[in-house]
Amino acid sequence: MNNNLKTNSTAKSGTTAKPLNYFILAFMLLLLSSFSAYGNSWPEIRERAKGQTVYWNAWGGSEEINSYINWVGIRVKNEYGVTLKHVKLAGTADAVSRVLAEKAAGRTNNGSVDLIWINGENFAKMKENGLLFGPFTEKLPNFKLVDFSGKPTTLIDFHIPVDGFEVPWGMAKFNFVYDSARVSETPKSIPELLKWAERHSGRFTYPHVTDFLGSTFLMQALIELTENPEVLNHSVKSKAAFAKTTAPLWNYLNQLHPHLWRSGKSFPSSSSVQQQMLNDSELDIALSFNPSATSAAIANGTLPESARTFVLKKGTIGNTHFVAIPFNSGSREGAMIVANFLMSPEAQMQKQNPDIWGDSTVLSIAKLSAQDQQKFKALPLGVATLPPEKLGPTQPNPHPDWKTQLDAKWQRRYGQ
Repeated sequence: MNNNLKTNSTAKSGTTAKPLNYFILAFMLLLLSSFSAYGNSWPEIRERAKGQTVYWNAWGGSEEINSYINWVGIRVKNEYGVTLKHVKLAGTADAVSRVLAEKAAGRTNNGSVDLIWINGENFAKMKENGLLFGPFTEKLPNFKLVDFSGKPTTLIDFHIPVDGFEVPWGMAKFNFVYDSARVSETPKSIPELLKWAERHSGRFTYPHVTDFLGSTFLMQALIELTENPEVLNHSVKSKAAFAKTTAPLWNYLNQLHPHLWRSGKSFPSSSSVQQQMLNDSELDIALSFNPSATSAAIANGTLPESARTFVLKKGTIGNTHFVAIPFNSGSREGAMIVANFLMSPEAQMQKQNPDIWGDSTVLSIAKLSAQDQQKFKALPLGVATLPPEKLGPTQPNPHPDWKTQLDAKWQRRYGQ
């Protein structure tokens, strides 16, 4: 999630196709290689991790996710002797900037960030600037349980190869949340959403683009509106190419904004604020990046019993959320312990439970023991959660370059 509710983070399968086989082959060669940027064995890592404190910089805007991270902290403390501190972020970029500043200042050890919830443009920036420790994922025993072939975004993060520098721990898919007590028919496309907003002025909005969900809405609209969405899989070639590709989006937003909440003059600061607005009946339709989050919110009393979800006919964006270790972490072993635990069947089942969080697993169920397979099958779907066959196609995120430039252009045009 970028940040947040994010909440996987992240996507089902069905994203990139042509380069996928290459990336899987390359990654498997990496796993089989005896070379590693970190030479210690797993027993040695476990021993060195005892007594370490790990500062995990992660989005803090969801009570469900915060509670889950607190549970993770209890488990790794009891089982491995690692103390986990949740540094709650409003945006992942804050932590990335901090690590970048530490590198510029020559702080090469005992950095302020030991583990970071990350994906997309933030991962690209950290990888490009040499801010990541690794590759290290092949050292983690639970990494072999990940569903690499069925969930290809566990290897390719917004079209950027992961290369062992981040650990997948959850899947995400963009969806819409609505109150079925007030909405009888939902839009099936981005153009239909505009028509719906025109008929129900003030009853829909999206978060400010400083929130990952607001930025994702821009990318989702662009994918459907642009003439050639294929170009979004690559970095922006030129200012002229960006202007041509995004022109339909700005035209669409100019038509949509007068019909948004507060006439598009103001935007919710975060996805959690937008969810509260839906709960308070200020909105009829809101956004989410977790197909099960609405069920979890109903269970926790933060959304009404009548809340339900829908996706667009052509599908919606999906991705994976990861954790990574900055190059200057002073608790690398402890961070690796936490990352490995996040991929354990126990942690993945806890996370996927809609009464806890509802975030989809990155694991291949077929790789698990018969007992764990049965436990996953026994997990409830959730009253507002669409079954997999109704979630529609998963569209890949545009290259991180597009997100960066879209956000900047939106700020210049509409920013408050």
